[in-house]
Amino acid sequence: MVMNTQTEVWLRGPVYGIPPLLMPVAHALLQAKEDVARAAEGLSDDALWTRPGGAASAGFHLFHMAQSLDRLMTYARGETLTDSQRVALALEKSGEIDAGADDLIELVATSVERALRQLRCTAEQSLTIERRIGRSMMPSTVLGVLFHAAEHTTRHAGQLITTVKVVTGRHDPQEE
Repeated sequence: MVMNTQTEVWLRGPVYGIPPLLMPVAHALLQAKEDVARAAEGLSDDALWTRPGGAASAGFHLFHMAQSLDRLMTYARGETLTDSQRVALALEKSGEIDAGADDLIELVATSVERALRQLRCTAEQSLTIERRIGRSMMPSTVLGVLFHAAEHTTRHAGQLITTVKVVTGRHDPQEE
């Protein structure tokens, strides 16, 4: 069955292999992936890294989406951050990210696909298991972390879309 990509992901039906209780997480991540690709496609480096009114750049949102999703999925597995994740976090904080739009779009897509693989391996009976987040060891559950990963990713996708519109004046006819 061929799906109309103008239909929002959550209306296209189940995502293969995703447990039913995690379907909203998968749908949100896939929607963000599509929105990101559409919004950031072909952005010049200048538009990508412009900070309108001092706000975060489109490039920051792309990098942050990918890296934060990766970190949150690590916490959902009950693991601690790796050295490379800590390096990426420091890079986010420094703002010295050297990448173009296509590379960052691909980084987000790869991060979403990795998250989907993890969702496929997440047993529904594990969703209430406690997880501790960050250095402060804040309490959550597997489901809490996965839900936050989805909503955080979609929040930054929305910020990316707005930033791109402000910087470029682009208009997406699919939004009408």
